[in-house]
Amino acid sequence: MNIEKEHASQNTPYGIIIIMFIGAFIAILNETLLNVALPSIMNEFEVKPTAVQWLTTGYMLVNGILIPASAFLIQRFTNRALFITAMSLFTVGTIIASFSPTFNILLLARMLQAAGSAVMMPLLMNIMLVSFPIEKRGTVMGVFGLVFFVAPAVGPPLSGFIVEHYSWRALFYIVIPFALFILVYAIFKLKNLTPNRPIKLDVLSIILSSIGFGGLLYGFSMAGDKGWESFSVYSTIIIGTISLIVMIIRQLRMDEPMLEFRVFKYPMFALASAISIILSIALFSIMILMPIYIQNIRGFSPLDAGLLMLPGAVIMGIMSPITGRLFDKYGPKILAIVGLTITVITTYLFSRLDMEVSYRSLVILFSIRSFGMSMVMMPIMTNGLNQLPEKAYPHGTALNNTLQQVSGAIGSALLITIMNSQTESKAKELMRGATAEISQSDLLNQALLHGINFSFFVSTLIVIVALIITFFIKRVTEPAKDITL
Repeated sequence: MNIEKEHASQNTPYGIIIIMFIGAFIAILNETLLNVALPSIMNEFEVKPTAVQWLTTGYMLVNGILIPASAFLIQRFTNRALFITAMSLFTVGTIIASFSPTFNILLLARMLQAAGSAVMMPLLMNIMLVSFPIEKRGTVMGVFGLVFFVAPAVGPPLSGFIVEHYSWRALFYIVIPFALFILVYAIFKLKNLTPNRPIKLDVLSIILSSIGFGGLLYGFSMAGDKGWESFSVYSTIIIGTISLIVMIIRQLRMDEPMLEFRVFKYPMFALASAISIILSIALFSIMILMPIYIQNIRGFSPLDAGLLMLPGAVIMGIMSPITGRLFDKYGPKILAIVGLTITVITTYLFSRLDMEVSYRSLVILFSIRSFGMSMVMMPIMTNGLNQLPEKAYPHGTALNNTLQQVSGAIGSALLITIMNSQTESKAKELMRGATAEISQSDLLNQALLHGINFSFFVSTLIVIVALIITFFIKRVTEPAKDITL
């Protein structure tokens, strides 16, 4: 064990990891970069909202389909070949998107971007696990948090500023030079760091995984917009669930599964996954509910809504490396308990919103909540991955990323559904007791505010569950023996 640690520390490829960090950052940034620009794109290409939203929904679906397959890809191909291929797809997609003459070509370009970005996060996490010994992984995974937390939050305000002053195509123009630089650097400098072996691709597993995860992501993502009674929503969820069950059973019976679900036999990884799922729901709740409150009820601009979240993202980015060092020194438990306690309190305070709370107060409250969450996600995830034997790293990272995607979609759909149902029932109640002095728009705003507050209260209860689970977390000091897989 000591020889392995010494070898890892002497051969840590910092330059390679940094360039991969930058590649992953711009890939994740692009997932949210287009959100604010959708109305402008809709007007230019004269397409309906249901069509234009596929620029974000389709991006997410491709990620959801390819991320589970990343475990196979990481084992089968070298990290150099994978990263260059992924970065090439992303770069080509970005270039095509920048001059796309039709909406369909723009959508195709987004799919190419997504195909490239889907592999980058699991690949980067796997390389960090292989390159660093357990006692140093907290620090490096903390730096990884810069990518994980900051990139999605930077997208909306950056997009809002650019769209307000320039064409939406500028969103792609600014990415192209970075993408080309990273690609050229990777071609000439990137080395192979991770082991690979000639495993065979099980086509049926890929098909079942695509239908399973893709169906769940699509169904839950559309539920908030179309409603649960929509045939396209419940049918895709049912088909996705059945496909996923069949896929899991198939994986458990295979000697060389595409995605190894038996990693959940490791208790700290299983607990980390449960907490990560809950935190993804909590993270998406604020990203979905707060813009509705800020724009629809308070009348602020989309740019203001994006800027409100930016200080919190900066705090998470600053704290993530610090939290990583604290994790290496003290372990995950105390950090997670303190962080989740802060998250519970601030999420509850968000459930007490009214028409008078100032924009500055919202920024401060959101920033404190972000500070709390920065102490939880990376330490818990790192501790769970630390328990896995090296051969299980690709499966662990793939499952981590997939579960976050799916749980985010499920959480968003759940909270939007709760908000809509509470808003509708409150509106009926207010209408019955309304007086002539109160306008219908004011009543609807009060009802919507009630729905948002109730959804935040539900989110608070969900985070409390994560806090309770955290008390069962134990620090992992060495990987488990390869006996349970």
